[in-house]
Amino acid sequence: MGDVVIVEAVRSAIGRRNGGLSTVHPVDLLGKVLTAAVERAGIDPAQVEQLVGGCVSSAGEQAFNVARTAWLSAGLPISTAATTVDSQCGSSQQATGLAAGLVAGGAADVVIACGIESMSRVGMGATMMNGPGSPFSASYPFEMASQFEGAERIATKWSVTRADTDALGLSSQQRAAQAWAEGRFEREVVPVEAPIVDAEGKPTGDTQMIARDEGLRETSLEKLAQLKPVAREDGVHTAGTSSQVSDGASAVMLTTPERAEQLGLRPRARITHQCLVGVDPVTMLTGPIDATDKLLQRSGLTIDDFDLFEINEAFASVPLAWAKEVGADLERTNVNGGAIAIGHPLGASGARLITTALHELERIDGQRALISMCCGGGLGTGTIIERIA
Repeated sequence: MGDVVIVEAVRSAIGRRNGGLSTVHPVDLLGKVLTAAVERAGIDPAQVEQLVGGCVSSAGEQAFNVARTAWLSAGLPISTAATTVDSQCGSSQQATGLAAGLVAGGAADVVIACGIESMSRVGMGATMMNGPGSPFSASYPFEMASQFEGAERIATKWSVTRADTDALGLSSQQRAAQAWAEGRFEREVVPVEAPIVDAEGKPTGDTQMIARDEGLRETSLEKLAQLKPVAREDGVHTAGTSSQVSDGASAVMLTTPERAEQLGLRPRARITHQCLVGVDPVTMLTGPIDATDKLLQRSGLTIDDFDLFEINEAFASVPLAWAKEVGADLERTNVNGGAIAIGHPLGASGARLITTALHELERIDGQRALISMCCGGGLGTGTIIERIA
């Protein structure tokens, strides 16, 4: 199996629910990001053999293999094949893992992993609502708890308090605001031109450029303490400490070192290890713990060997419990904020985290990052990248 390198990684800004990106068809949104990945890499798009895309709600405008329709709608070559996968919130991180496997195994030389979720236009749970009744059969052997309930059970098990979650929620907002103030995200974000609509949702004929994450809020511990819990009256999670419903897209271009040299591409990082693990589907959000354990076991590294961690902030208790269990330093975790502040467009978040980790390693002259996500249904994704200086 050969080495796999990242030669480009980009994302859209993350739009808030019914915000600036809500007027953009998800196929067009992903298409703009894919086009930017190709243009920034400086590659002939015909050299891209396959796409592997992540999308959770593959229904309506996101149905019919959205990765393929996005590529074609952007006017890119018909010879590039595409597959869309669903590993719930970890979909585009798993898409990156599958794309890396194609490259490492010699099945394709250049592959783009990508992700899309326009949650303003295709609501969470849309795929469940399209079929008759519940997707769970009577013989399904597990309790069907919500993700909110799972987050609360994690908080209880790892002794995460309301004060802990509020502090992380505030930190996420402050770090994201600082990152934007210092221009840290500008290299990775693709500005997207979006139609402006009137109060009735009709296009006005004007457009606006969406180039900054829209979910950031000015807050304080005092303001966060006033918010009501979302799952239980005695719960520790509020709207201020849970990830946001969002719109966004992301893309990561992969190839081999040899092919990069042939095409004049610059290898920026190696994907050295990856995994997808199954965990308890009731609490369902502990995946980063098991994924980290597996990555450390496979790589022979320790938790102290990493410059950065990107652990998706689905709920504040997720990275807090993960850090307690694996002994990670929260000062190196989500240093530019996470999904609580930036947003969580489900199918796009995995490749977004990899993109952010790569650009931050380059900014700080770091070497190694670990990226992991919890996923609905009890999964955990994991990736280790090592920067090529």
